[in-house]
Amino acid sequence: MKPVPISVAIVDDEPLARLALKTRLARRPGFELVAEYGDGDSAVQGLAELRPDLVFVDVEMPGRSGLEVLRALPGDRRPMAILVTAHDSFALQAFDLAALDYLLKPVDDDRFDEALDRARRAFPWRRQNDAPVSVSAPWTRTFTVKAGTRTVLVRAGDVERIEADGDYATLYTDGKTHMVREPLHQLAMQLDPLQFQRVHRSAIVRIDMVVELRALTNRDALLRLRDGSLLRASRTYMPALLEALERHDSHAVNS
Repeated sequence: MKPVPISVAIVDDEPLARLALKTRLARRPGFELVAEYGDGDSAVQGLAELRPDLVFVDVEMPGRSGLEVLRALPGDRRPMAILVTAHDSFALQAFDLAALDYLLKPVDDDRFDEALDRARRAFPWRRQNDAPVSVSAPWTRTFTVKAGTRTVLVRAGDVERIEADGDYATLYTDGKTHMVREPLHQLAMQLDPLQFQRVHRSAIVRIDMVVELRALTNRDALLRLRDGSLLRASRTYMPALLEALERHDSHAVNS
């Protein structure tokens, strides 16, 4: 049986921005665009009636903003949401609304694919027929790497950061390095976002390794890790990183 596609709506007051999202979405299998809205009021009414699985929402719109659109929907009727904006100052509000992801305009292809992959993984938890579905998320738990003539299993939880190395990637674990024969962008889609965040085209970091974040003049940031390593975080990945750090801190306080 062919799997049911994830139904998608787009909310953005700019026709060209909607077209760009529609064009990208049409190239990705497993998703079906069912509606688009150019203002917040029509979006609230349409989303409440149509109840799509996923919505791309422009944060800043004339009249009712994208955040106000989501807040106007009851929690149990609110679709999975990916926020889209030209500014990175709404990350914590996105966290409050349990948004799946937060994309900065102009949207990067890799980040778009990562956001859709989050939606795919979260989809089994959507309420279907008014009953929650529970499925274990297939996040990578171990990496199989070669060490000379030996094959070694490296626990994902032991990985401190991952850096791109051409078409491969290098795992950093407690002073050791391991080569993985997969590109970084594929690894980013396989790792639990509660533990790992991509911070740059060429780097992924375990969230609890970050001890300092220093803003740079171009809206990038410099991260200092617990082992003293420095990583650059690009502005494209900053909103999702800030959300992940806030979520991690909140969990640490409550646990």
